[in-house]
Amino acid sequence: MSLLNQKTIKNPVSFSGIGLHSGKPAKICVKPSSPDTGIVFKRIDLKDNNLIYPNFMNVSNTALNTTISNSDGVKVSTIEHLMGALFGIGIDNALIEIDNEEVPILDGSAKVFIEKILTAGLELSNKPIKIIKINKKIEFRNGDKFISIEPSKLSLDIDFELKYKNQIIGNQRNKKNVYDDDLTEIFESRTFCLYEDIEKIKKNGLAKGGSLENAVVVKGEEVLNSEGLRNSKEFVNHKILDCIGDLYTSGYRMIASINCSQGGHYLTNSLLREVFSNKDNFSIIEIQERTLPHTLINRSLLRSIA
Repeated sequence: MSLLNQKTIKNPVSFSGIGLHSGKPAKICVKPSSPDTGIVFKRIDLKDNNLIYPNFMNVSNTALNTTISNSDGVKVSTIEHLMGALFGIGIDNALIEIDNEEVPILDGSAKVFIEKILTAGLELSNKPIKIIKINKKIEFRNGDKFISIEPSKLSLDIDFELKYKNQIIGNQRNKKNVYDDDLTEIFESRTFCLYEDIEKIKKNGLAKGGSLENAVVVKGEEVLNSEGLRNSKEFVNHKILDCIGDLYTSGYRMIASINCSQGGHYLTNSLLREVFSNKDNFSIIEIQERTLPHTLINRSLLRSIA
């Protein structure tokens, strides 16, 4: 069976923890799902209207997380790390049952999601994967922040930079080929904040569940977490993780080159809305090894996409 076929999780796997922003305990269970169903969230604490699809058009809030809502206002927040894990592993279809409004933050990265899902195993279907191919360069700006997407031959490249006045974070930049590079440091990189911003964030009703166990906190020239940083570019690497997770709200994996400066959930979602507002901007390719388009001849890389 082709590695370019759609995949789901082989066995259900559960995660429990606290919501970073709600401060409420939550449990999720990632379950197998049929081909062509995509990723679906189900609020099992509600009886009616409890399905929410992680589509960029359903993103209802981008303030320090990505929140999705359905037409009845039922929401699930902070989906980005789990979505990044599913994208990275190559899971096309899954039912995610959740008993509260926010995905548990765990350690603030995608590391635990990745490890447990891989332990649960993957199951291949007989349906080919679909990939979005970007046809035109699109750019979205918000002041001095920007994000752009443009055609790529056969990869998903993300070039991301941060610019902070804080000396520890500073100006960090990293570029990754998502399908070919080792993404271990991306998946293990935790969410972060400045110590002086915590009070303001909490006044806005966010980070009620935040702690040094699920976020990196920087105060002046010091990282307050006793274990320090997990890698030298953990700050920008976490932003790349967020970007990957938000890109997966497009519904499929993608062939594109992305360049972002000082971006976040809002910029990525705004870019996706712009891309999909015009059918000329993209193509959706169904990848089958027997019928590969002549422009997609690098089978080894296609296997890594899968």
